[in-house]
Amino acid sequence: MSDVLRYAHCDQQSVQTLLNKLGMRLQLVAEGESIPGSFWGDEEAGLIQSDIYVRNDTPVHSILHEACHFVCMDNHRKQALHTNAGGSQDEENAVCYLQILLSDQVAAFGRQRMLSDMDTWGYSFRLGSAEAWFTEDAEDARKWLQQKQLLELAD
Repeated sequence: MSDVLRYAHCDQQSVQTLLNKLGMRLQLVAEGESIPGSFWGDEEAGLIQSDIYVRNDTPVHSILHEACHFVCMDNHRKQALHTNAGGSQDEENAVCYLQILLSDQVAAFGRQRMLSDMDTWGYSFRLGSAEAWFTEDAEDARKWLQQKQLLELAD
């Protein structure tokens, strides 16, 4: 899908700055190579402990999604993390919510592009779009993040 923002075409410095803030290291994978730790394969970002693996064709939404999985898990899960972030449905919702918030910290990306890219990629929400879910149906995700004191990451 060429309609989503890819790592090669984003402000890479702001992505790396955000990942560093989250306690992660970006590992760039050569074109044509498999992405280590990628749950979905293809161009999707991969996770192994605090390393996030991307190629130039990795969608920015995928990078932020996997980074938010890392942020939302406890230290025990982080230490064992390899490919499958696991977690509950409530955590998955919180991950989606947080990735939308954090998108504002990536220069020339932001919330509207994140929401559009999520819809283009095929994220599925019961209200039909990422924006409708985020604005009308995500209070549970916001509360989950508040309880874990993770909303402050978006400041």
